[in-house]
Amino acid sequence: MLKVYTYANCDTCRRAVKWLRAHGLAFSEHPIRETPPTSAELRTMLAAQGGELRRLFNTSGRDYREQGLGEKLPALTEAEALALLARNGNLVKRPFLLGPGTGLVGFNEAAWAAALLKK
Repeated sequence: MLKVYTYANCDTCRRAVKWLRAHGLAFSEHPIRETPPTSAELRTMLAAQGGELRRLFNTSGRDYREQGLGEKLPALTEAEALALLARNGNLVKRPFLLGPGTGLVGFNEAAWAAALLKK
């Protein structure tokens, strides 16, 4: 089953959930702020994103800007960056979807269709 982390006030998250339902895909939804992805889930997503740490971060978010992570991120180790994300769901790019052999961040309908709709 798919696991998707969302934020209730996020229009993109709502569109993603609506898209999943419209395509009859079974998923469990989790509030990203209250229950951020685990370190193991973040590592899985990092691998799915080709090791690009920045892709896991909500770079347009207030917490990211206030912490100056745009400048700090290149100097952080992978472990430090993943620990930040695991502690603060506001820093995680959303929606954040994990499933068997799939890891998607952000909602791009074409990318989600290619990854999730097996023809």
